[in-house]
Amino acid sequence: MSRPVSSATSGTPTTPATATTPTAAHPPVTPTPAAAFATSAVSRSSDLRLAGAPISWGVCEVPGWGPMLPVDTVLGEMADLGLTATELGPPGYLPDDPAVLKGVLAGHGLTLVGSFAALVLHERDRVAQSAAAAERTAALIAAAGGEVLVLAAATGLDGYDTRPELCDAQWRCLIEAADDIARIARGYGLRTTLHPHVGTHVETSAEVERFLGDSTLPLCLDTGHLLIGGTDPLDLVRRHPDRIGHVHLKDVHARLAALVRSGLLTYADAVGQGIYRPLGDGDVPVAEIVATLRAAGYRDWYVLEQDTRLTDDPVDADLPRHNTARSLAHLRGN
Repeated sequence: MSRPVSSATSGTPTTPATATTPTAAHPPVTPTPAAAFATSAVSRSSDLRLAGAPISWGVCEVPGWGPMLPVDTVLGEMADLGLTATELGPPGYLPDDPAVLKGVLAGHGLTLVGSFAALVLHERDRVAQSAAAAERTAALIAAAGGEVLVLAAATGLDGYDTRPELCDAQWRCLIEAADDIARIARGYGLRTTLHPHVGTHVETSAEVERFLGDSTLPLCLDTGHLLIGGTDPLDLVRRHPDRIGHVHLKDVHARLAALVRSGLLTYADAVGQGIYRPLGDGDVPVAEIVATLRAAGYRDWYVLEQDTRLTDDPVDADLPRHNTARSLAHLRGN
């Protein structure tokens, strides 16, 4: 299915034969050779604040996404891999009682980083509802010991494959609503970051730049979603190191990313086809991004996120642990 976007920011669709041709909007990204980590500060990953996320185990809020592994399996495998913290995952997956949540996490030696919240920000008659949802999430994060609310500008539709066009008034509403939610979160002692995300109203490179100009909120640097949307994440970090408030580390298959940008492949299908790769197996310059962040003084979380769709094939159940282990080994220069 095609993915309608704002006429002010959409690019000219490409065909499969030319989808990977670099353009000004979508510059080439060179994979980082494993040897680069041997001389990079990234190889000292013991001083990085590394966390996991249930989406790497196929746990997603999108209806029909696929089977979801049990909580104890997901948290247990995170802990077995040496991770000590996690994001919350979709509503209802982990307990929404903070005392129970802390107990479940502590049972696996984990703490809470924060939570992703995809909320409708552009429709004035839904802003109050979104703010109330954000406050419930912020209260849970804070009570459970977390630090950050990761906000995304949801379309209000299921999934991430269709984006209605926004007018200027809706964009202004989005900016104001995001700022209001950040104030609510600050009342609970939390930081708020805006997550550019495929299939939301801050996705494309033009939208990312517009948001940076119109809002003071920091970004969640999701290296995968940014690249899919047409932003070079390394260039963004170099130009705006002071605007990075949280990091989701992903690696991406650039050819599949180009097909998603062009509307020739849906986001959900691309995830099913493996658009996200273990760190070092794709086309995102992970080492340079982390080194640049460290040099700029970034000392907050790096969440390992490799969005995954599982099938009923029993073999799939082993993929999240395997892929996350590969990502950790790559960060450590192994």
